[in-house]
Amino acid sequence: MSAIVLWAHSRSASTAFLRMMAERGDVSTVHEPLLHLTETGEAKLPGDIVVRDEHDLLARLVSLGRTQHVFVKEVLDYPYQYLFDHPDELAELTHTFIVRDPRQTIASHYAMKNTVTSPEIGYERLYELFELVRAASGREPFVLRAESLVTDAEQVVRAYCDHVGLPFKAEALQWRPGHRPEWERHQDWHADVSRSNGFHDRRNEYVDTVDNNPVLRGFYEHHLPFYERLVAHS
Repeated sequence: MSAIVLWAHSRSASTAFLRMMAERGDVSTVHEPLLHLTETGEAKLPGDIVVRDEHDLLARLVSLGRTQHVFVKEVLDYPYQYLFDHPDELAELTHTFIVRDPRQTIASHYAMKNTVTSPEIGYERLYELFELVRAASGREPFVLRAESLVTDAEQVVRAYCDHVGLPFKAEALQWRPGHRPEWERHQDWHADVSRSNGFHDRRNEYVDTVDNNPVLRGFYEHHLPFYERLVAHS
């Protein structure tokens, strides 16, 4: 048994990956607890557990992971300084990461939130966290490229499951479309996965891109090196 965390930047297909994990039936899933804790002051965990601070959240996840498989999906829209101040509390979690081509991600993020800042794009935070958990756990985290879920989902998910200690379940690669209650607060952000039934290449067209918007181009140039450092481990 274990508590597995998938760390992500926004617009990375991480919610689709969580949806696949929920389809398995043998894993309890937790959707963005740190984000909810930061924005609302509390987060809900399996077993109707409510936590109200980062220390309790991490400790509860470790404890739950001793008796059941728990899968947590978290985005780095915020810096979560507590993690960097208490790296020892991360050591017993199994850490994995997902990244997507920043060209598509940045345009998608801006289309959802035109006030997005460069730190919120997330690649720099994701890389810093990668290095933090690698040092804290003494284990190389699994890095997943979102595009590979479209081109070869079975092979990639099988490798992921091998890494985190889960049996591979091919039937979980397909699911029924539909909204999930835990997505309610940010349902617009999860519209694509709510309509999906598997991993598909949804390359939407955007008015503003890294090629025609200088602000987005600046985001891209800043975050590209961090993306490249992460995919070097994929």
